[in-house]
Amino acid sequence: MKKRLVYIVSLLIAGLFFCTTNVNAARTDMVDVSNHNGYMTVSNFQDMLNNYGVKAVVTKISEGTYYHDYTAANNIKTAQAAGLYINGYHFARYSTVSGAIAEADYAATLAKADGLPVGSVLVTDVEAEQQNGLSRATNNANNKAFMDQVAKYGYRSDVYTMSSWLGNKIDVNTGGWIASYPYNASGKQWYSGHHSWQWGSTYQFAGSYGSFDVSQNYDNFFTGGQTPQVDPKSTINNVVSVKGDSYKAFTTYNNNGQANTGTNVISGTSWKSNGITVINGKSYYVIGVDTLIPQASTTFNRIVVVNYLNNYGVLAYDSKGNSIKDSNKTFKGGTSWQTKDKLVNIPNIGYAYEVATNEYIPIKYAQGSGFTG
Repeated sequence: MKKRLVYIVSLLIAGLFFCTTNVNAARTDMVDVSNHNGYMTVSNFQDMLNNYGVKAVVTKISEGTYYHDYTAANNIKTAQAAGLYINGYHFARYSTVSGAIAEADYAATLAKADGLPVGSVLVTDVEAEQQNGLSRATNNANNKAFMDQVAKYGYRSDVYTMSSWLGNKIDVNTGGWIASYPYNASGKQWYSGHHSWQWGSTYQFAGSYGSFDVSQNYDNFFTGGQTPQVDPKSTINNVVSVKGDSYKAFTTYNNNGQANTGTNVISGTSWKSNGITVINGKSYYVIGVDTLIPQASTTFNRIVVVNYLNNYGVLAYDSKGNSIKDSNKTFKGGTSWQTKDKLVNIPNIGYAYEVATNEYIPIKYAQGSGFTG
């Protein structure tokens, strides 16, 4: 009896050790959180980013049409402040198309109120008893209705489900976030034909309390496409110089684009500018209260600073307005770039600076918060 007791205690200790360490792991590209993890702090997320390679967070927003996760707004804010991409998920209870649309409206409205950035992914988590007894065709139609409705709010969408449901109770032919937990996930590439594989649900981070669901991503679906907010505390003061070496007066303009009287600027002088405004298609540098210099009258210092949250990348675009894949890994907040003097009006993007060959950064991310128009 004594030997048996020692053996049982040994097993318990081994079990506790296994539960509190992370062994045989795949990549921790993405973490999902909810009220079960409490209010996540900036330092929690920074630890995940800096020490574990986490790139994205998915926070629970809602469930059915009756539950709003009270930690969502906090988690969105702190994940962004830590420099992580933030997405949301909705635990689905719908069983009809009309029900799916109602839940999509509920989830997206709450996501907007919580501050989830436009362009983020708002996932539908499909694994509940309400979908369990439905046909595959019905579930597919309901999920499509949810995602189509969410898109009207400016969010991308995807389906999360268990591997046992895949191709059985639900089809996920494109995209998808699939959950399946092997004993040893190290080096595995399960469900690599989908956006992401959730390979564990008890992962522990030294800087955070409790257990977390972790996923390995196979593309940038959960880490691109969104437009996180510019840091409102960041103001980039760029210096512009008035053209010419010989004495010449250049007219300044007010915020309506009308010429000012008695406020000309002289060639060769330099002015600090805290923003750009575009009036009737013409670009101006803001150099004072109701005082603007036409871009055509100036020589810009050719350096722009990406006005963005630190460690958070901004997407660049080509001259046709197409986003450039993975460019957000290069153009990080606070980095400086050589640019051409003039702004270019990019289709569907607006005015932008060329910071590399056929790579343009929208001016709202290159000139502080002074841009209007």
